[in-house]
Amino acid sequence: MNAIGIISKSGRYGGTFAHKDIAFKFASWISVEFELYIIKEFQRLKEQEQEQIQLGWSAKRELAKINYRIHTDAIQKYLIPTELTQPQVSILYANEADVLNMALFGITAKQWRETNPDLKGNIRDYATINELICLSNLENINAYLINEGFAQNERLLKLNQSAIQQMKVLQEVQNRKILK
Repeated sequence: MNAIGIISKSGRYGGTFAHKDIAFKFASWISVEFELYIIKEFQRLKEQEQEQIQLGWSAKRELAKINYRIHTDAIQKYLIPTELTQPQVSILYANEADVLNMALFGITAKQWRETNPDLKGNIRDYATINELICLSNLENINAYLINEGFAQNERLLKLNQSAIQQMKVLQEVQNRKILK
């Protein structure tokens, strides 16, 4: 491989130079304190990495909730008659969430759970950042369409067309590495 791990040079700026991996191993051999420091620092960095992963997941979920309030307010204002019971209202909200799931993912939450019985959470927990951006936009669009009086089947078609268009744009942007 022609790899050189240690180089020795003479002269004014000379000295013995080692590849960092060799230098770390040598320093660990000489000093137990140094080795302990390296182990502790590695553990700290791994913990920090896990925190960033958690933060990323959290940010993705929060992004999915951005237009949630607008969406639920539109459902409450235009789709829920006052005579419904709380369980009936919950079903109505779930049906509207499934309109968005069908428009974007092509399946309902129940179908996803049946297809993925070993996974915890819901379909949105496993969505990509682009899907969550699109979903957030679809919530806003659906709220507008509800306000305008569109029937559920009409809204589903319009939302699906919008989802297809948005995902194409978001994928192109990601492919250009502008958005990550």
